[in-house]
Amino acid sequence: MIDVATLSVIRRWALREQLSIREIARRTGLSRNTIRKYLRGDAQEPAYAKRESRSRLDPFAEKLAQWLKTEAGKNRKQQRTLKQMHAELMTEERDILKKAAAYFAKQSG
Repeated sequence: MIDVATLSVIRRWALREQLSIREIARRTGLSRNTIRKYLRGDAQEPAYAKRESRSRLDPFAEKLAQWLKTEAGKNRKQQRTLKQMHAELMTEERDILKKAAAYFAKQSG
């Protein structure tokens, strides 16, 4: 299977620049049958690999969901604002980071 960038180059050469399949095969180093297969569209389209990056909020996701659920049941005047929730999370995150730094210092020293 070829990557997305190679497929776009093949299509550009074939459709815009009107190069022959043989010339595209020479330039790319792929076989003519492979070039034909991807130009016909018989092959499955290659896709970029999905990035699996973690969010900074992942450790607090359950707590946030719980807070939002309890706040939704309250009166509008009694609900905490997002700024208040953010400030509370920041103090908790600082506490967690301090504990992690202390643990690391203890382990290394």
